[in-house]
Amino acid sequence: MANQEKSTLSAVMMKFLVWRIRHISDNNFLLITAGLIGIFSGLAAVILKSTVHLIIHYLELNLNIFSFNYLYLGYPLIGIVLTVLVAKYVFRENLGHGITQILYSISKNSSIIRRTKMYSRMVTSAITVGFGGSVGLEAPIVVTGSAIGSNLGRLFHLGYKKRTVLLGCGAAGAISAIFNSPVTGVIFAMEVILTEVKISRFIPLLIASVCGQLVALVLLGEDILFSFKLTDNFIASETGYYLLFGAVCGIISLYFTRIMYFFEGNIKKLKNDFGRATVGGLSLALIILTFPPIYGEGYATIKSLLQGDSAEVFYHSFFYQLSENQASLIIFLFLILLVKPIATALTIGAGGSGGIFAPSLFMGGLSGFVFSSTSNSILGTSLSTSNFTLVGMCGVMSGVLHAPLTAIFLIAEITSGYMLFVPLMLVSAISFSTISYFEKHSIYTKRLIETGDLIQYDKDRIVLSLIDLKKIIEKDLLTINPEASLDDLVKLVMKSKRNIFPVVDENKELQGIVTLDDIREMMFDDKSRKNVLIKTIMHKPPASVSTQEKMQSVMNKFEVTQAWNLPVIDDGKYVGFISKSRIFNAYRKKLIRQTAE
Repeated sequence: MANQEKSTLSAVMMKFLVWRIRHISDNNFLLITAGLIGIFSGLAAVILKSTVHLIIHYLELNLNIFSFNYLYLGYPLIGIVLTVLVAKYVFRENLGHGITQILYSISKNSSIIRRTKMYSRMVTSAITVGFGGSVGLEAPIVVTGSAIGSNLGRLFHLGYKKRTVLLGCGAAGAISAIFNSPVTGVIFAMEVILTEVKISRFIPLLIASVCGQLVALVLLGEDILFSFKLTDNFIASETGYYLLFGAVCGIISLYFTRIMYFFEGNIKKLKNDFGRATVGGLSLALIILTFPPIYGEGYATIKSLLQGDSAEVFYHSFFYQLSENQASLIIFLFLILLVKPIATALTIGAGGSGGIFAPSLFMGGLSGFVFSSTSNSILGTSLSTSNFTLVGMCGVMSGVLHAPLTAIFLIAEITSGYMLFVPLMLVSAISFSTISYFEKHSIYTKRLIETGDLIQYDKDRIVLSLIDLKKIIEKDLLTINPEASLDDLVKLVMKSKRNIFPVVDENKELQGIVTLDDIREMMFDDKSRKNVLIKTIMHKPPASVSTQEKMQSVMNKFEVTQAWNLPVIDDGKYVGFISKSRIFNAYRKKLIRQTAE
């Protein structure tokens, strides 16, 4: 019965695709699909946001905001363990940095994302963040939107290029919906996900982003993830402070990145999933118990600081009695700044589901408040704490994500104005430049670039990376044993169409090679043919490659050795040969296909 229904659905889809080809052009169909993806991504964002806030609401019913709460010891641990259980046994997925996985899918998996990711990250991140995981919802919803785009592209039998655009449309619609920021959604997709700016990509992204925002507005109204109306104007005479603060944001971004790498890497050394979840969950619980603002995304804390209600920062904390002291507030926030990256790394490394988008905004907001408040207290300045809080969010996000334009337009849009555009541009640029001196790549891309799984801004290397080495290995070369005679080789020459003969022993290990040029003068001498052994005339190849090597490494070996053919060896065993001419032919086909798409 199930097979019959599946067959019927396939037939209906085939009829639809035939009708579509006859009546709707490829470009128009791409725009229509982009709108659908924006709507679905917007719905996903609304569902995820509402679910998380509902979970937090019910969990906090039993908390006393004016005192120490031991329930914080249990919530994060329960959340991470539940997340690991659901991810491992229900969805059978490995969690981690979701946007990194999207970039890998684009680079190495033809923009194909598993169907389960259309909903799995919504479930796991709702559990993690709802129970206090110190991460954000943005990356999970971007993964959800991107998966929707990728799978709709596959359903409609679209090629790699169009499927990649639709994947970006899902990301744009998700960001637009969750922040009510359509321009930011488009820029994020172009700057972080797609990395190439083309008008043909811009229009579908714009449609998806607008559709995502409209869905959120209809269903949520103004109840979006984060928004704030500007109360203070930008004062040009404070430009020097903003310039200095830009460098501070760059240093904080670097601190966040390095601490994330260190703690996430160390906790992942625990191989047992539930042991890692327990250690990470308990460690996170102790941090939240001491610093309650680290619970969840942290936007409530930023809103409190922006609205001048600093006492709320001390809610659920045993430091509440210090809430009226400005110096205590600054020290408390500074300590949270130091600990927040550790909490985020523990959440993700222990098996939680979430992203670094919100933590970077949280760090930036606190940095701006601490910077301006300290300056006002010590130097007697009158810097706007709300303006510096907002600009700090932009600065740290720009540095951590390596996405300066996304950071600028996000803060401009969530504040419903462009009065802070000048300081946003200054701080974003300086922060990005500062961290780029130490870290050339973002958290999303660093590991992928180091392993060769992502290549940016190099068309030749990108096309080269698409070539599958295993598919172009030549296995038609006739092999010969090192103990064989020249006469045996001459018999192979008569059968072979190639001029290279791998010398392979009984263990299938390559001992050397013999070329036709090596035996040309001896092969017609009867005495030599009978007496000369192959092992005496063979020679070692200039280099060898393995099927696990990146194509760039293979081409480097061809360049260094000046050879046209190199043997392929895996685990010491001879596999075949790879030729430069065959690589060039495969490269040409890939390039033609990419250009056509």
